[in-house]
Amino acid sequence: MTLLIVLTILVVAVLAVSYAAYCIPFHHPGRTESPYDLPPEEQYDPYREKMTELIRSMDGIPFEGVELTAFDGTKLFGRYYHVADGAPLQIQFHGYKSTGQRDFCGGNKLAREMGMNTLVVDQRAHGKSEGRTISFGVLERFDCLSWARYAAGRWPGRPITLAGVSMGAATVLMASDLDLPAEVKGIIADCPYSDPGAIIRKVGRDTMGPASILLYPFILLGARLYGGFSLTAASPVKAVRNAKVPILLIHGEDDRFVPCDMSREIYDACTGPKTRVTVADAAHAISYILDPEKYENAVRQFIASLDMTEKQSV
Repeated sequence: MTLLIVLTILVVAVLAVSYAAYCIPFHHPGRTESPYDLPPEEQYDPYREKMTELIRSMDGIPFEGVELTAFDGTKLFGRYYHVADGAPLQIQFHGYKSTGQRDFCGGNKLAREMGMNTLVVDQRAHGKSEGRTISFGVLERFDCLSWARYAAGRWPGRPITLAGVSMGAATVLMASDLDLPAEVKGIIADCPYSDPGAIIRKVGRDTMGPASILLYPFILLGARLYGGFSLTAASPVKAVRNAKVPILLIHGEDDRFVPCDMSREIYDACTGPKTRVTVADAAHAISYILDPEKYENAVRQFIASLDMTEKQSV
C-alpha cells in the first residue's frame, strides 16, 4: 500500500510538472496580441517610431477576411490584401505570440510594392484563429500546407511564395518538404530557428540558467500529453534536406533571441537552391527596418530567380 501511495504521488507530481512545463511555452488561450505591443528590449528603441508608423499604415489597408478549417478541425483566419487581378500571391506567417501586422509591417509593404497580392495569416492560437496550443511549427507546418492549397484552389496556376518571420519562418521552412501545390515557387524565411527544441533550450538557458536542463524532459512530455504533438517530430533543419522549392534566408547579425548561426545551420543543411543574407547590427525580426535597401534587394533578386509566370489550367 505504501509503495502504491508513493508511486501515485510520483505520477501526480510528474503530470503536474509536465502541465506547468507545457503551459510556459505552448499554452496560449488569450490571443490578445496587439500589433502595437513592440518588444521591450533596448535594441528596438531607435526603431519604435518607424515600426509604429508602418503598422498603422498597414492597419489602414482594406482586406478580405478569409477562413479555412485546418487538418485537425481548427478554424484558421487570414487577411487577404488585393493589389491587382492576376498578380502573384505571397502568404505571410507571423512569429510566436505576435501578429501579422507587426511582423510584416515592412515585408507586406514590400510585397505590395512588388505587385503581389498578400494573404496574412493568424497562426493557430493567435488572433482570430482558434486553438490553445502553439507548437513552434510542428503542427503549424500543416496549416501552412492548408493555406497553400486554399490559395492554389482559389487562384489556380497563380505563382505563390511563402514567407515567415521567426516562428513563422520556421513554420514555412518545416512545410518545405511537404506536398506543396505546384503553384508554390519559393520560401522566404526571416530569422528562423533551426529546431523547436533548440530554441526552447536556448531561451530556457537565457531565463533560468542551468536549471532549465532539468525542466526540458517535462517540456517534451507536456507537449505530448497536453499539446498533442511531439516537439521532435519536425524541424527546419530536417525539412530543408528535402525542400521542394528554393529558399531565401534572412537574419540579423545582432539577433539575441534567435542566434544568426541558426540560419547558417539551416543553410548548410539545405540541399536545394538556397540564398542566405545577413544584416549587420539588426536585432530579431527587424532586418527590414534597419536596412530596407539590402532587404528589398535580396527579396527582389530572389523573386526574380523564380518562375513566377502564371500557368493556365488545362
